[in-house]
Amino acid sequence: MSSIPTVKLNTGAEIPAIGLGAWAKPEDRPKAATWFISALKAGYRHIDTASTYETETATGEAIRASGIPRNELFITTKLAWHHYDRVAESFNESLEKSGLDYFDLYLMHFPQALGRHGPNGDWKDADGNITIVDYPFTKIWADMEKLLDTGKVKAIGISNFSIKNTEELLKIAKIVPAVNQVELHPYLAQNDLLEYSKKKGIAITAYTPTGYATVREDATIQEIAKKHNATGAQVILSWHVSRGVVAVPRSSNEERQKENLRLIELDEEDIKKINALDRNERLCNKAGEDGKVWGWTYEQLGW
Repeated sequence: MSSIPTVKLNTGAEIPAIGLGAWAKPEDRPKAATWFISALKAGYRHIDTASTYETETATGEAIRASGIPRNELFITTKLAWHHYDRVAESFNESLEKSGLDYFDLYLMHFPQALGRHGPNGDWKDADGNITIVDYPFTKIWADMEKLLDTGKVKAIGISNFSIKNTEELLKIAKIVPAVNQVELHPYLAQNDLLEYSKKKGIAITAYTPTGYATVREDATIQEIAKKHNATGAQVILSWHVSRGVVAVPRSSNEERQKENLRLIELDEEDIKKINALDRNERLCNKAGEDGKVWGWTYEQLGW
């Protein structure tokens, strides 16, 4: 087993605090298993994939090629937003694609439901447009709760949920989400959400955790990195772990994969400086010219 720190979920399970983000560009998906394998060899024991990433098959291939026992791994995948009314079917399709017997964590990828288009039921039409369907995420969650009875998933959670929408969900939830995965990095520290989630027993996972080069190359981050003879990514990932946050950086480079697992000990001064960088700035899922993120306004998202 790897020596990566873990975060305890409200189910009692331990989730590795550093995981591999398995998003891939369409042209990179055929070779994704190769870099998933290199990550597993480097020591990763947590892979974060999703139906819409189309890397569930590669995840399963990498696990089988690695020879690592399944019970030593933590595998997360996510319900596609256009599968809002076919949760069980979509979940089973993900299992089939991966070739796995179970997932450790299954997340509702976004609170909004998108319509299906074309003969294959894609989430975009032929022109790349999306449509929003009036289908409550509370109903999706109720169907996700039923998956726990199958024994094929150990925990369920949410992604891209704000305090506002989590509160709405908890009004009907029989099961408190184990995890909420959100964009989180020093420019978007999400302090209120993190504090709220800890009180509710919901672990936070950070996607875009190093904030791309924009944040990694920030002068303050680089100053701290130089002090510790580390990379900007190592500084930021260590900051996440110091806050009790799980981070899932994506890297296909073998050396960077290894670097991302070598956490450093930040002192109180370092953490204060990083905390001061917060500017509530989204770098990944931010509103377009229409003021919406995948069809919803910031107000609807609670962002």
